[in-house]
Amino acid sequence: MEKNATYTSLVAVGDSFTEGMSDLQPDGSYRGWADLLAARLAARTPGFRYANLAVRGKLIGQILDEQVDTAAAMRPDVVTLVGGLNDTLRPKYDPGLVLGKLEESVERLAPACGRLVLMHSPVRRGPVTERFKARWESLFAFIDELAARHDALVVDLYGARVLGEQRMWDADRLHLTADGHRRVAEAVWQALGLEPADDWRAELAPALPTGWLMRRTGDARFARQHLGPWIGRRLTGRSSGDGRPPKRPELLPYEPLPGDAGARQEQA
Repeated sequence: MEKNATYTSLVAVGDSFTEGMSDLQPDGSYRGWADLLAARLAARTPGFRYANLAVRGKLIGQILDEQVDTAAAMRPDVVTLVGGLNDTLRPKYDPGLVLGKLEESVERLAPACGRLVLMHSPVRRGPVTERFKARWESLFAFIDELAARHDALVVDLYGARVLGEQRMWDADRLHLTADGHRRVAEAVWQALGLEPADDWRAELAPALPTGWLMRRTGDARFARQHLGPWIGRRLTGRSSGDGRPPKRPELLPYEPLPGDAGARQEQA
């Protein structure tokens, strides 16, 4: 990997992780690691262009059908592709189908960009981790195979202990906090051969102990506000991304979105 290379364009492809949930901005929109990365790249390259095609809730087949060809047609310097984890959470998960869709996505994107970036997605440590661990690690092993075959980069977020910390995850327990997204942006920045700003793997300060009542209250709130609606969507075949367009559908010179104070500071 060339050190301190110049990148002139970035297209981000994927689901809610790449859309930016739950890095919430004052106007109610989401920023996220891809926007943060784009802001930093734009600050060092005048005229830098950026598109973010990711939409929450998308399965890898939907990413392939709705985003991949659009991203490939843009022919950017860098494409990031993160998908498949939503599929592993489904009761009727079909690994052959999912891995095949992921492989087709990589095969279309790799020749259409200067550098393809894949990831081992971060996951929150807890009871769910053990239930899905085998599925996740099989997915990540296949991503490594694809990367080796297509000369893509792999950013191992799953292997970073700090990103599994419960404090790195929002109240919905599915999406990273603002600090988590900041660390992911730094991880991709470094993987692209750019000068590190800090250690994105640095551990958090020891957490203060929480009492039994506080933990049970938090569990009840999570079940009411997040788990229940998520199960309801699964039972009815709906998705949180149904009918939602990508927030940055065109490859245009980078500009912070309204309310995106953090990205404005990166560009300043």
